[in-house]
Parts: sequence; C-alpha cells; structure tokens
Amino acid sequence: MLLMTKTHHTHGDDENGLQSEVGNFQSGVAAGGVPKSPYTGVCQFLPTTQKIIQFSEGRLPKPGEKIVYCAGAFDLFHVGYVDFLEKVSKLGEFVIVGLHTDQVVNRYKGGNYPIMNLHERVLSVLACRYVAEVVIGAPYKIDASLLDHFKVDIVCHGTTSIMADVDGADPYEEPKKRGIFKIVRSGNDLTTAKIVQRIIKHRLEFEERNKKKEAKELRVIEALERRRSQSVEDA
Repeated sequence: MLLMTKTHHTHGDDENGLQSEVGNFQSGVAAGGVPKSPYTGVCQFLPTTQKIIQFSEGRLPKPGEKIVYCAGAFDLFHVGYVDFLEKVSKLGEFVIVGLHTDQVVNRYKGGNYPIMNLHERVLSVLACRYVAEVVIGAPYKIDASLLDHFKVDIVCHGTTSIMADVDGADPYEEPKKRGIFKIVRSGNDLTTAKIVQRIIKHRLEFEERNKKKEAKELRVIEALERRRSQSVEDA
C-alpha cells in the first residue's frame, strides 16, 4: 500500500509471475536464486468461503423490509464509509453493497487504485454492522435485471462524482427512471485519496528526518575519526 505499485492489483497475465514470486518467498529464495530474508516478502491473500461466512451477517431480507442498494470501491475501508453506510441504513432495513472489480475501480479512479484487492474489500465491507449483503464484482451499470433480482427499493450514491460507463451512459440511468435514486451525504469528508496523501506526506517527512539524522551521525563519526587520528599522531 505504501508503495502503491502499478501492478499490485492486476491479474491475468501477471498471475503466474505472482505465483512464482510467492513460491520463491515461501522457499526463502528470491529471483535469480539469491537467498532472501524469511521476514519480508510477498504474501498472497487466499480467499475461502469460510472466511466470507465468518464475516457475513448470514440472513435474507424479511418480507416487508425495504432493500437499499449502493455500489462502489470501498477501498481502504475507513470511517467515511462507515458514516455513509450508517446514513444509508436509515433508509431501509436491508443494505446491499455492490463491490466493483479491481479493473473497474482502476478505470474510474485511475492511478494505482484500488489499494486493496476485491477479496480484501469484500471482507472489510461485510464486517460493517450496517451491511447485510455484498455483491462481489457488481456491474458498474445498475440495470433493471439487478434491481429486479434483489428487489431493490432505493439506490444510493455518495456526493462523489459519477463517471460514465464505458459506452458513455449514466450507470444510474435505470434507478433514476424508476425514481428510486438518492444522493446520500455522509457528513464526513474523509476519502481514500486523502488517506493515501497523508501516508505519502508522512513517508516523505520520515525520509527527510532520517536524512538529517544520518548526516548528523556521519559528522559525529568523522569528528571521532579525526580525534582518533590526532591522538595517534600525538603519541
């Protein structure tokens, strides 16, 4: 996360390379056969149904309950998301969150997002008390089939801008036609981007502080060396 490397969330062609890297890490050997520290390296998250069950609320909507749907990245799940979902939960009794795939999130957020992969984001959102169900890899465009399948009564979105779908269409066109679309204001301006900026800022401050500390230590070492040399000459 600190490095925000460009390929940390990619799959497909890079998957074999990642598997190889994980294998090397587990065997204690880096690329090229060079011995590697057993305390640092790549660790692959392995999702299982049991992990999901442990985090899931595990219930179905009861008859008469109002079903609320919202979708997004929910990356680096933070208090801003919690406040948003709390407000969403007041609009109905059963909250469904649709989580977009890593590739979709990267398309509309750009850069090196998402920081967390889809499986990690699923568990983070499921752990929220206001969420009853999660749609894993939800479509970006909310169409009639999705609304009918989950019997959605209200579709919510935060105050962030909405990027058009790949075909240029409004992803919330169908909910707006049905009159069930609603903008929800969380009252919290914390975002994933702000957290990333804060981390990078602190990292730069840390590096600058360490450079100054290192320069100071080098001056002390040089002074001690000069004193030792002078003592040898005097002797």
